[in-house]
Amino acid sequence: MVPGPRAGDAPGAPTGAAARDDEPFRPLPHHAASDPARASAPRTPQDAGDVPDPHRCEGQAAGPRGAAAALSIDRDPSGVHPIVLGQRLRIGRAQDNELVVEGPYVSRHHAEFRPLPGGRFEIVDLGSHNGTYVNGQPVDRRIIGPYDIVGVGHSTFRLAGDRLEEFVDTGEVFFAARNLTVTVGRGKTILDDVSLGVPEKSLVAVIGPSGSGKSTLLRALTGYRPADRGQVLYDHRDLYAQFAELRRRIGLVPQDDILHKELTVDTALKYAARLRFPGDTKAAERKARIDEVLQGLRLDVHRDKKVAALSGGQRKRVSVALELLTKPSLLFLDEPTSGLDPGLDRDVMKLLRELADDGRTVLVVTHSVAELSLCDRVLVMAPGGSVAYFGPPDEALEFFGHDSWPDVFSAFENHRDDDWAGRWRASPQYARCAAEIDSAVPPRQPGAPAAQPPARALRPKPQGWLGQLWTLMRRYVSVIASDKGFMALMLLLPAVLGGVSCLIPATFGLAPPPPGSRFRYNQESGTILLVLVVGMCFSGAANSVRELIKERVIYERERATGLSRSAYLMSKVIVLGLITAMQGVVICAIGFSVRQLPAQGLLMPTAVEVCVVVSALGFTAMMFGLVISALVRTPEKTMPLLVMFAVVQVVFTGVLFKLFDSPGIEQIGWLMPARWAVAGAGTTLDLAHTMPPWNLDKPDDVDPLWAHTVTQWGIDLGALLAIGLVCGFAVARLLRRHEPEVMRD
Repeated sequence: MVPGPRAGDAPGAPTGAAARDDEPFRPLPHHAASDPARASAPRTPQDAGDVPDPHRCEGQAAGPRGAAAALSIDRDPSGVHPIVLGQRLRIGRAQDNELVVEGPYVSRHHAEFRPLPGGRFEIVDLGSHNGTYVNGQPVDRRIIGPYDIVGVGHSTFRLAGDRLEEFVDTGEVFFAARNLTVTVGRGKTILDDVSLGVPEKSLVAVIGPSGSGKSTLLRALTGYRPADRGQVLYDHRDLYAQFAELRRRIGLVPQDDILHKELTVDTALKYAARLRFPGDTKAAERKARIDEVLQGLRLDVHRDKKVAALSGGQRKRVSVALELLTKPSLLFLDEPTSGLDPGLDRDVMKLLRELADDGRTVLVVTHSVAELSLCDRVLVMAPGGSVAYFGPPDEALEFFGHDSWPDVFSAFENHRDDDWAGRWRASPQYARCAAEIDSAVPPRQPGAPAAQPPARALRPKPQGWLGQLWTLMRRYVSVIASDKGFMALMLLLPAVLGGVSCLIPATFGLAPPPPGSRFRYNQESGTILLVLVVGMCFSGAANSVRELIKERVIYERERATGLSRSAYLMSKVIVLGLITAMQGVVICAIGFSVRQLPAQGLLMPTAVEVCVVVSALGFTAMMFGLVISALVRTPEKTMPLLVMFAVVQVVFTGVLFKLFDSPGIEQIGWLMPARWAVAGAGTTLDLAHTMPPWNLDKPDDVDPLWAHTVTQWGIDLGALLAIGLVCGFAVARLLRRHEPEVMRD
């Protein structure tokens, strides 16, 4: 079991005030909880009586939210390992380690305790996949003291004289929340002074009317969106302060599926295991864990079916299976029975009951009240985000004085201004709840390091970036290959667009006339180029415009488990970039097949040179599509923006009207990929002398971006790719909005 103690020098998380851990639980008055100025005011070191921490390394972030002092251990260790003077102790999954630690997050050779002069020890990470933690924060190397807690996977270690005590997290943990308050906008409170204590191996249901803060509470309890005020305790450890480590012990099943529906159950779980397990985990080990989970959830008969082919209840089981791969101690579910019939509703709740009995704490947000009898506790949220009741479900109706839950919900709706929270705090059940929460906060240990002023948490180190990128690319290719409709569209779209350009009966250009003769112009050259460029713009953007929005829930969950944002984005860029480049080749091959092009361009054959520019345009348009996909909140909004993007590109190609020497309009055109793509291809084809000039009386008044020189071609191509690069930075910034708040950097 995870040890109770937590060193007070735990580096921080997002700032905000919190109740001190060494004082009794006392709910604040209602006016204090709803006052955003008071709720968000950070405590000073003087408020907490803080003293310098001798164990904190120079430059290390200090504790958050007036972090608690070291907590006591109130249970026996799972194991005790003697320390021999001068001997190193290596920790890992392999049997050749001095300390063998099992678990899906432990590398074969994970970390090492090394002796130092003077009888001290330091912990050194050995390049592990999921990191080594001291007081909840990732470290590469750190001198440890008697109050420091070293985390490796689901095990923690503490020095105790001449021995090393090990505490294994078996899932039987006490979970508590104290005075959680969340405000939005101009101080509007959507979660109001919520406190609860959840005993180990419990199933807790969170119910309440719409707008009562159930989802907000779930995000606060899991650390996705920390409360502005208050504290969440994971078996005596501050979840917000030590989120970097403890996030791996929390499973979250959102309301939407967190698996790619195009993949089979087995394939989806294999990729999930690759992303979450250490890179040195063998395929046989991953398969064994997947088999164990599927059999435990009775899903082994469905392992070769696509996720999309499963029923709603079966899909929810698969989402649970994904979370169980890493053996979480806490499992949170948001509306798992939404849209299911009563029979499937019962099946899902029975499954959750079994999971709790198997040795973990399960908390489920639900609108269904039919199966509350299966739960150990029920938390009833009142309008405004306050607690109306928390306790055994068989006592709830009597507490409210109604015979049925519909009557209770009607009372909430008809009496929204009633002080439901005050009624709860005045009840005997509340006193029992407060006592349970009090038990989660042990007193300060004499001599333990004290709390530090609020500070931002240290960021977890990147983990296996290249490995994540390779896995993400393989998974993405598998998803695309499994979607036959999308594959057909990707092949058909460039073929149709290239074929449309063939309907224009003209060549791209004409040879210069003999000296002394009049110029001969070819208006259709610009038209052909316009069709190819706009077609490539539409094709490239269409490839990517839905790719991020449709995976938003999946990305949010995987980001919380350690997924690299840059690896995720690069997997999209590389795969979609290659697909778009191939589409550019198809469009050009078809469009050029009926044309007679000049044999040699500026640097390469003319057809190749134009194809390079068109493919580069497709890449930049694809990046624009990713910006749209990261910007919108629903897939339905992508199509209007895609059409608008394509139409704007038509206007600013420089073919329909004169753009140069037009102040304002010319500068706007510089922001458009189509402008630079037409310029790049026009430079190769010498479009300045092929199309008629805008002023026939001034045949030399030509677009400077179409100058038939190698330098200008390089400028046009470089500007086109630069726009794509800027779009990439924009996407990376926009992705931050869809990540757990404490993971943003």
